[in-house]
Amino acid sequence: MSTIRRNRKAAAALAASASIALFASACTGQSTSSAKDDPSKETTITFWHGWNAPDEVKAIQADVDAFEKAHPNIHVKVVGNINDDKINQALRAGGSNAPDVVSSFTTNNVGKFCSSHAFVDLNAFLKKDKIDPAKTFPKAMNEYTQFEGKRCTLPLLGDAYALYYNKDAFKAAGIAEPPKTWSEFAKDAKLLTKTKGDSYEQLGFMPTYHGYESTTEHYLAQWSPTYFDSSGRSNIAKDPAFAKALAFQKQLVDDLGGFQKLERFRTGFGDELGAKHPFHLGQVAMQLDGEWRLAMAEEAKPKFEIGVAPLPVPDDQVATTGKGYVTGTIVGIPATSAKQNAAWELVKFMATDTDAVVNFANAIHNVPSTLDALKSPNLKYDPRFKTFLDIAQNPNSTTTPASVNGGQYLLSLQNLGYDVEKGKQTDVKAGLESTAREIDSAIDQAK
Repeated sequence: MSTIRRNRKAAAALAASASIALFASACTGQSTSSAKDDPSKETTITFWHGWNAPDEVKAIQADVDAFEKAHPNIHVKVVGNINDDKINQALRAGGSNAPDVVSSFTTNNVGKFCSSHAFVDLNAFLKKDKIDPAKTFPKAMNEYTQFEGKRCTLPLLGDAYALYYNKDAFKAAGIAEPPKTWSEFAKDAKLLTKTKGDSYEQLGFMPTYHGYESTTEHYLAQWSPTYFDSSGRSNIAKDPAFAKALAFQKQLVDDLGGFQKLERFRTGFGDELGAKHPFHLGQVAMQLDGEWRLAMAEEAKPKFEIGVAPLPVPDDQVATTGKGYVTGTIVGIPATSAKQNAAWELVKFMATDTDAVVNFANAIHNVPSTLDALKSPNLKYDPRFKTFLDIAQNPNSTTTPASVNGGQYLLSLQNLGYDVEKGKQTDVKAGLESTAREIDSAIDQAK
């Protein structure tokens, strides 16, 4: 049973920025293709996706089989294990071997896909079929699938981030319930930490940005930050949420032993995707992670009971308790496709058909990506999984906005975070101002 959103993990999400330069030379909307094909006639379209684990491949094929049963004239050639670099190469080359439908794990690239016209704008298709995205998809998913008025992708299952905690460790430390605010969280993290010489027997939480999934954007989501102002310029030096989040994380690093001690302990962690993940083994008592972690942790047969709760919020935002960071897989139609109407039928089915979304979510244990699917009685899940379903549809949940150069702005912010936690950058305000200029310069260059 695979539950991993492979390219959604923190390191991969940031590393995706390295491929942004490739997209600069991708299709720029100059294709001679158009949506003039007749989807009612016999045709074959090609669908590329990134999943490769056997159960994932089986699930995606079952989805396609259901589509072909409903559309017997449209045949789908499925190609798996495709990353964004391969997508880019195909879009540049075009031709009969290029895909007609593409899914990607990298929501950070939506801005590039849309602004370069590599993917077609789906607004006309949605309007034709009377599909209102605001009433179909959760707010955060609705946001990360578009850029500057162009909706060149739709959500295809999602990911929500929450707090996993060791219930046995909580009981032993006298903690009655999971923390709702960051001040409670900091207190609990210290209570749960047991030192052993110059290391730890148990760490309440691994706060460093190299800790699994503890990226700046995952922390920051709980402060509901505004990354860009109305003119598209970086807002990180003006919105106090950024300084507050960086300061909180730095204080937590210091309170739990300091950067050097924590990093020495972290280097002994098992693989993030393996059975010896530090949370599975009880090395850390709390873990920030996505919905896939629940099944992975249970498969590892931990010696404690696992709890799941929303991540804490700032003390002055208690009313927003229950929100979280949301992202997910996207699906779109390359501008090079000569079969865009037939391609739309597949995209529409996979992204908006309630049964299709529910069945796919049940099969690979990710979060459904439509409001109807999230409420479907046919969803099958561990009761603790409901935390992620609630986060996905919480109107206060946030995501990271699309940018013309993809996730480069997140990489710049993460680099500042590294400097702050190490103590290399002690003036957070100055660091944010400098990073904002760096972000704006990179965006200007990309434009």
